[in-house]
Amino acid sequence: MKLRHGIVAATLGMLTAASYAQSSVTLYGIADVGLEYLSNVPSASGGASQVKVTSGSMSTSRWGLRGTEDLGGGLRAIFELEGGLALDRGAQLNSSRMFDRGAFVGLASKYGTLTLGRQNTPLHETGLELDPMGYAPRYSLFMSDYVMAGRADNAIKYRGDFGGLSATVLYSTARTSSGELPGDYKVDRNYGVALMYRAGPLVVGAAYDEFQGNSVATRDLTDRRALIGASYAFGPTRAFAGYRWFNGDVGTLPGTGSNLFWAGLRYAMSPAITLTGAAYYTDTRNSGADPIMFVASAAYAFSKRTDIYMNVGYALNRGDSELGLNGFNMPGNSPTHVVPGKDQTGVVVGLRHTF
Repeated sequence: MKLRHGIVAATLGMLTAASYAQSSVTLYGIADVGLEYLSNVPSASGGASQVKVTSGSMSTSRWGLRGTEDLGGGLRAIFELEGGLALDRGAQLNSSRMFDRGAFVGLASKYGTLTLGRQNTPLHETGLELDPMGYAPRYSLFMSDYVMAGRADNAIKYRGDFGGLSATVLYSTARTSSGELPGDYKVDRNYGVALMYRAGPLVVGAAYDEFQGNSVATRDLTDRRALIGASYAFGPTRAFAGYRWFNGDVGTLPGTGSNLFWAGLRYAMSPAITLTGAAYYTDTRNSGADPIMFVASAAYAFSKRTDIYMNVGYALNRGDSELGLNGFNMPGNSPTHVVPGKDQTGVVVGLRHTF
């Protein structure tokens, strides 16, 4: 009897060890901090220049845990927890969320990946690949429309890869921290789809995103966005171009409709030096408030994990538009980024380390 118990215990120990051997958890992150100059920043005197230490100008400073477990038969359990950091003041980027950038668990197989939790929208992931600046937290496509880098709470998401084509679908029962409202399935609802095609040097993507207002009073308000874009590599240079259509009344952008166009080039001068140039033009429908943002960037990599960069930007505001290099001024938002109707020049030099 004792011998049988010993064999069972030894077998269970071996199975447990094998289970651990097939699992992994990775700690990862990015530390990005720099020194920034901005002109025409709102002040008590109306507008002034500002110099500040700033976190996450090229990549949002962050830390995260990512894990996987082999369940057998090609099936894996996965999870990810990721939170933004403000390195300039040693704080969470979002004081009310430890994992503001993502928190999900799911299953992955050759048929695709199904995840549940707080996740990037398909629109976000498509724009990330088609923006010359790679969705830098400042001086990028993200500044012309912050919902382009959207995340949704309470989301169910599927992604499948079929050769060079990938398809993503997301449905959120409540995209913000307001949460689901009992008996009402429309408040704060969000859904989106995306297709990406990759063939050698060519990348083509399209996405659609739609969400409702987050209260009973705004449940019938809707924001809709559609995006299409492409990039193509020839030698050490990759060219980018894209278009985003917007129509809505939730209040996430000036006006109730706009067209956003962008184009740019990314040039690998050497294995260590990368140069990027981009332009972003917003056409606000039925308005002359049509700003243009120009960006030039240079990065030098000391290693695969550490680089130094400099971004120079200029926001040209026309027709009393209010686009700063850190985003649009919007009613109710604080702080405002630029003196209304004024242009803005910005320069940031930063150091970035990944781990």
